[in-house]
Amino acid sequence: MNIVLISTYELGRQPFGLASPAAWLRKRGHRVVTLDLARQSLDETAIRGARLIAIYLPMHTATRLAARLIPQLRKQNPPAHLCCYGLYAPMNVEYLRALGVSTILGGEFEEGLVQLAERLATDGSSVAQSSESMISMARLQFEVPDRSAMPAMELYAHLIVPGDGFRIVGSTEASRGCKHLCRHCPIVPVYKGVFRIVSREVVLEDVRRQVAAGAQHITFGDPDFFNGIRHAMELVEAFHREFPAVTYDVTIKIEHLLKYKEHLPILRDTGCLFVISAVESVDDAVLGFLDKGHTREDFLRVIKTFRELGMTLHPTFVPFTPWTTVEGYLDLLRVIAEQGVIENVAPIQLGIRLLIPEGSRMLELEDVRCMVAPFDPQSLAYPWKSTDLRLDALSETVQEIAAEAERQKESRPATFERIWRAAHSAAGLPAPLLNLSARSEAGVPFLSEPWYCCAEPTRDQLISIGAPKPLAKNAVASADNFV
Repeated sequence: MNIVLISTYELGRQPFGLASPAAWLRKRGHRVVTLDLARQSLDETAIRGARLIAIYLPMHTATRLAARLIPQLRKQNPPAHLCCYGLYAPMNVEYLRALGVSTILGGEFEEGLVQLAERLATDGSSVAQSSESMISMARLQFEVPDRSAMPAMELYAHLIVPGDGFRIVGSTEASRGCKHLCRHCPIVPVYKGVFRIVSREVVLEDVRRQVAAGAQHITFGDPDFFNGIRHAMELVEAFHREFPAVTYDVTIKIEHLLKYKEHLPILRDTGCLFVISAVESVDDAVLGFLDKGHTREDFLRVIKTFRELGMTLHPTFVPFTPWTTVEGYLDLLRVIAEQGVIENVAPIQLGIRLLIPEGSRMLELEDVRCMVAPFDPQSLAYPWKSTDLRLDALSETVQEIAAEAERQKESRPATFERIWRAAHSAAGLPAPLLNLSARSEAGVPFLSEPWYCCAEPTRDQLISIGAPKPLAKNAVASADNFV
């Protein structure tokens, strides 16, 4: 059967969410076309010839873009069976059904896609889907992802190494889901504290093929690489033995960086260039509302540990929440400057507002339920406004500064200084002279895609989704509208 798998956006990476199910479906004899619309034009011939069109929704941006695309797909191929799969599919089931999507798959989706394809191939129809079948936590025997016929890795985000050019980046996943229950995390409503491991041999073979195709650095896209600590450490040691010249990056919670501190030197010695960690806030009250599992002091301890070990931490933040104050925002900027991590923080991280999607654990808090407006199906979120209007305006200002800085390729310290002045202006205070600490890390490696999973799509993305586009080398999304 002819099947089209579509990704609208996945953080500047070659989408694992296309490559993995493509392997499962091709192994069973189906003819699969994969389309990554962040790097490719919509193939109308493939769309018109497809019996099944499945769209991957791993995050908010991807879902907003897909909502614009689905009416176009229905017009081009009315009889095709439409499926949406990934984290944000079951979270937005009513909205997707209203758009004409027949099947929704969340959690471990590969087996569900195979079963759907088999039913459609056998009798040309599918049975009505029960709510219980939307989310699967089955322990799958993963196939090696099939990345053939996808845009080349060099067309995706690159690793920028100041003073040493750039490196081609591949990506893979060693686990899915997460054992933690952070209130604002989109993984939680689907996985509910469950995580699943991808076998080491499957991961290594995926890496092996990408290195053969030119990858010089690998991003492990796991929500938390240390969820399965033994699996993680055995994997990176095997990785380094086989690919000693290839570097990598991982994402790990502050809580786990403290709990498994003794393992950090192994990460460093096996080629880990940096660790991303969702710090979110330096205000202990806000961290409590988010149920993050760490404190301000924990974050400062991790910075100290990384500096002692000669490692690089990339903290990410959600600075604008319903509990943020102007003073609290200035405090965040002071901590970043005093700790010498200005170079480690992408400027757009300083403008992000808390996203409250359908199913979010944030809605467990009575304060939040009383504060949010009714669910907005167009933005796929519960809108909220700060009680201090200066903060909403400041968030927009910071986003504009970050977007302009990205377009102009401005240095992070220069951009931070502009944000510093804007924040003090919003507070009605003179901006003290920034003392850029001698400890500030110069030459920090980072990925060229300044985009994160809680981001809204840009206006340009919404306009261009599926439209003809050149495959520009190292294309980088601009950022002008975040929540």
